[in-house]
Amino acid sequence: MSIGAFLARVLLLIIVVIWTVPTFGLLISSFRDKDQLAISGWWNALQNVQENQAGRTGVATAQQELDGQFVISGNVFSEGSTQSVASFGGGFVPGEITDYEPGTVVELEDGTTFRLDADGTYEYASTEPFELDRGLRFFYVANIPPYFSLDNYEEVLTSEGFAQSFINTFTVTIPATIIPIVVAAFAAYAFAWMEFPGRRFLFVIVVGLLVVPLQMSLIPLLRFYNTVGATFDFAAKSYPGIWLAHTGFGLPLAVYLLRNYIGGLPRELIESAKIDGASHFQIFTRLVLPLSVPALASFGIFQFLWVWNDLLVALVFLGKQADQIVMTSKLRELLGSRGDNWEVLTSSAFVSILVPLIVFYSLQRYFVRGLLAGSVKGG
Repeated sequence: MSIGAFLARVLLLIIVVIWTVPTFGLLISSFRDKDQLAISGWWNALQNVQENQAGRTGVATAQQELDGQFVISGNVFSEGSTQSVASFGGGFVPGEITDYEPGTVVELEDGTTFRLDADGTYEYASTEPFELDRGLRFFYVANIPPYFSLDNYEEVLTSEGFAQSFINTFTVTIPATIIPIVVAAFAAYAFAWMEFPGRRFLFVIVVGLLVVPLQMSLIPLLRFYNTVGATFDFAAKSYPGIWLAHTGFGLPLAVYLLRNYIGGLPRELIESAKIDGASHFQIFTRLVLPLSVPALASFGIFQFLWVWNDLLVALVFLGKQADQIVMTSKLRELLGSRGDNWEVLTSSAFVSILVPLIVFYSLQRYFVRGLLAGSVKGG
């Protein structure tokens, strides 16, 4: 193996690792407990996590007299908890939170004693009866062992309206993928094999539309929809409206890819069909379309992924009713207006990519062939 080939493989391996590590971390985080997600990174998922917590003693009505002492006891952890106490201190206990080890009996200035064990059990003892209307606060460092569950996925999948939003996403994505493919295929054939005035100029305009930012066209397009919607009944806040919007945004790339691919087909094949008396429509449907499956599949993957993961266009062109809200908008609602439930992003990311992964791996055999053939040679 040459040095160049070895370096190329090493570079490829580095790129793969850099690309994969964040996804791997997101996958691990999706199974972690919400509290652990908030205080440690995914690389600490197999380690005990330490967290500062606060507890309170019971009140006077909870005291018991044992061996001539009055004792208030309890446990800072809930039943079945696997946490343990690493140290304690602070609050009504003198010192810092790390000053005392579990099981240490701390003598207070008023003659009372306090002890906190590793399992969370505490005893607050005095020779005189307690007169506490409210428990006294103390602090401790808790060891939290690793915990993995499907709670994050359950929260997403069982949330109200999620199933309907999943169906709505299919309702948007499937037509918004098929329509631009059909339109672009006809246009690409015309640009590649039909002679008409201004063909090259029109194709340059189509390619130029690739650089138009989607965000700049949303408001003008929305106003246009609102203007003509009363007449044609496909205004914004409807499925036809968002289908046409995604079609318009996807057509430039579709026409560019398909035109280059179709233009690269053997000229002899097209001319033989013309000699046999085939019309352009017959050539397109019987020859060009079957030979263009790789290019069609390549663009189909791009368009499906784009529409499936879209949030901005859906927010503009669809309403917030249960029968219209798409999955990305639903997950945004679960996140909360202030991002309080950000941990659902870890599980929702993998829920949302399940369908695109199935589509990609189903069509991947056409993907590279379609892109290479459409980018190397033009008609």
